[in-house]
Amino acid sequence: MTGSGRSRRGRRWLRRRTRARIRRALLVGLVVGSLLLAGAGWVGFRGWQARANLLNAAGLARELSAQIVAGDTARAQRTLAALQEQSGAARSATGGPAWWLAGHTPYTGDDLTAVRRIAVAVDDLAREAFPPLVQTDMSALVPREGRLDLGALRSVSQRLTRVDAAVRESSAGLRTVPTGGLLPEVRDALDGLRAEVDKLAGLLSGVTKGAQLLPALLGADGPRTYLLVSQNLSELRATGGMFGAYAVVRARDGRLDLVKQGTAADLRRFTPPLGLDAETRGLYTDLPGIYPADVNLTPHFPTAAKLYREMVRRRAGVTADGVLAVDPVALSYLLSAVGPVTVPGYPALSAKTVVRTLLADSYQTMDLDTQDDFYASSAAAVFNSLLGRDVNPRGILSAFDRSITERRILFWSARPEEQRMLAENRIGGILPEKETAPTVGVFLNDGSGAKLGYYLRPSATVTVGDCQDEGRRQLRLRFTLHSSLPGSGLSKAVLGLGKSGDPYTARTLVTVYSPAGGAVIGARLDGVEAPVGSGTDRRRQVAIANVEVRPGATRTLDVDLLTGRDSDGTPELWLTPTATPWTTQVVPAPSCNQ
Repeated sequence: MTGSGRSRRGRRWLRRRTRARIRRALLVGLVVGSLLLAGAGWVGFRGWQARANLLNAAGLARELSAQIVAGDTARAQRTLAALQEQSGAARSATGGPAWWLAGHTPYTGDDLTAVRRIAVAVDDLAREAFPPLVQTDMSALVPREGRLDLGALRSVSQRLTRVDAAVRESSAGLRTVPTGGLLPEVRDALDGLRAEVDKLAGLLSGVTKGAQLLPALLGADGPRTYLLVSQNLSELRATGGMFGAYAVVRARDGRLDLVKQGTAADLRRFTPPLGLDAETRGLYTDLPGIYPADVNLTPHFPTAAKLYREMVRRRAGVTADGVLAVDPVALSYLLSAVGPVTVPGYPALSAKTVVRTLLADSYQTMDLDTQDDFYASSAAAVFNSLLGRDVNPRGILSAFDRSITERRILFWSARPEEQRMLAENRIGGILPEKETAPTVGVFLNDGSGAKLGYYLRPSATVTVGDCQDEGRRQLRLRFTLHSSLPGSGLSKAVLGLGKSGDPYTARTLVTVYSPAGGAVIGARLDGVEAPVGSGTDRRRQVAIANVEVRPGATRTLDVDLLTGRDSDGTPELWLTPTATPWTTQVVPAPSCNQ
C-alpha cells in the first residue's frame, strides 16, 4: 500500500509537471508567434511605405531630368530636395533590425534584400550624383562667340567625373543583386532601375569623356586640324551615307576656324588601292581603298575615317588629327537650336526643310558640281552659325545628344590615347568585338549607283528565340524595306547609273552582322531562301543580301542568327542612319537562367 501510494503520488506529480511544461511551451510559442506576426506586420507596413516612397522618387527623378535638360535650376533644386526626402524615407523604411532579420528568412528574404538594395541605390543617386548635375553649368560645353572657355570646361569636367563615378558605383552594386527566385514585381522593379541607371551611366560616360577630351581636342596643348565630313544619306553607306563634301577645321586655344573645303570627287580614285585588312577586303573587295565615296561600305567608322584621312593627305596635303562625320538629319537637329541659316547663292536652310532640300530638291534642280558646292557651303554656313551666334546651350546639347544616340555624329582621333577613350561611346562608331548584350547590325549600302536613299523606309524587328547549347540564344531578324519612289519624273542626277536595270527600282545591299561570337544561320527574301554573300568581321559572321524594291513596293528579309556563348541580356539593334527614322522593335524572352 505504501509503495503503491507513493507510486500514484509520483505519477500525479509527473503529470502535473508535464502539463506545466506543455502550458509553458504553448505560452512561449504563442508569445513568439505573436512577436513574429507583429514583426511580419511591421515589415509589411514598412515595405508598403518604402514602395510609396520609391514610386514618388521615380516620378520626381523624371521631373528632375527634364528640368536639368531645360536648364530650370530653381525648379530642379526644389525637385531635388523632394526627391531626397522620398529616397531617404525609403532607405529608412527598409533599414533596422526587423528588416535585416526578415531579409534572412526563407521565401521572402531575397525579395526584401533586393528592395533594400533598390532603396539604397536610389538614395545614393539622389545625394551623390544628382546635386552636382543640378549645379553644373552646361553652357561651358558649347562655344560662345566662336570659342569655348577651356577653364570653365575643365571645371565642368571635374564635376562630371565625380558624378560619373557615383553612377557607376550604383550600377555595379545593382548588378550584384541576384534575380533568381525574386517575385515578378520585385524583379521588374530591379530590372527597370538597372536599365535606367545603365542609361544614365552611358550618357554620363560619353559626356564626361567628351568634357575630359575637349580641351586637348580644341587646341589647349597646341593647334589641331580636323576633317569635317558630310554623309550624303541620298546614297546610302553603312555608317550613314556616302562621304561627300568635307571641310578642314583648325582648333587653337578653344577657337575653331574653317580654313578649307573640298569634295570627295576632288580626291579622285586611288590606284593601287590603299591597304585593307583581309576581312574588309573579303566583304567589300578593294572598293573602300579605291574610291573616297566607298570608304564607309564598312560600318566600323575608324576604318572609314583612317582611309579618308589618308586620301585627303595624299591629294590635298592636309594631315588631320581626326575625322568628324555628320549628316543632314543631324544638321536639322542643330538648326532647331540655332535657327534658320542663310547659304549665299543657295536656298536658306531651316530645321524643317534642310533634309529634303539637301537630299531631294537639290538633285532635281542642280547639276553634280553645283550640288557638291551646295553641300560644302551648307556645312560651312551651319558651322559658322553654331560658332558665331548666341545660342541656347541646352538646345545645342540636346541636338548633339540625339545625334550621337542615333549615330549621326561620329568622331575618330588619330591619337591612340584619345581614341581609346572613345571606344565605349556611340560617337566612336566602333563595332565591338566583345559586348555585354548581343548586338545585331543591319547596315545598308546603295547598289543602284543613284541617289534614291531619301525615298527608302526601313524597319527591323528582332525576336528572341530558344536557348541553345553553350549559353547561346537564337534570334530572328525581320527586315523590311519600303520604297516611296514615284514611278516617274525624277532627274538623271537622282536616277544615276540605274544598276538594277530599272532606274526607278532601288537596289540595296543589306548587310547583317551577327552578335559578337555568334553566327548567321540562314536568310529568306519574301519567304524564299535567299542567296547571300558571307564573311566575317570583328568576331561576327556577316551576310549580305541584294534587296531590290520597285516604287510603292515592300520587300521582307528574314534572317536567323545565334548569339555568342553565355550571351544574355536584351538584344540591341545597330542600324545605318537614314533620312527617315527606322521603325524598330525588340521582342524579348525570359532569361535562359530563369
